[in-house]
Amino acid sequence: MSTTASPLLERHTVFGWLALATSLLLSVPLIAMQFTPKVNWTGFDFAVMAVLLFGMGSLFVLIARKVPRQYRTLLAVGMGLLLLYIWAELAVGIFTDLGS
Repeated sequence: MSTTASPLLERHTVFGWLALATSLLLSVPLIAMQFTPKVNWTGFDFAVMAVLLFGMGSLFVLIARKVPRQYRTLLAVGMGLLLLYIWAELAVGIFTDLGS
């Protein structure tokens, strides 16, 4: 058994950290809903964002384990941009009418 710590991406606990980060991010609109009527999310909105955040994070971890270390930053930026595009598309429909 090795005594050196493995990188976070190689550990199985990374998915627990992803779940915690997803929960913390989703707590922002949940708290905002308590103070302003301008934030009006339904349970479906929370479910879609949870799947989007946790799914994209999990997909990044699984792909990052396979690609060389020097390409992980590029992979993270690309997947982050894809996440932002999907989020914006679902929210307001930039190129399609999915959002509104």
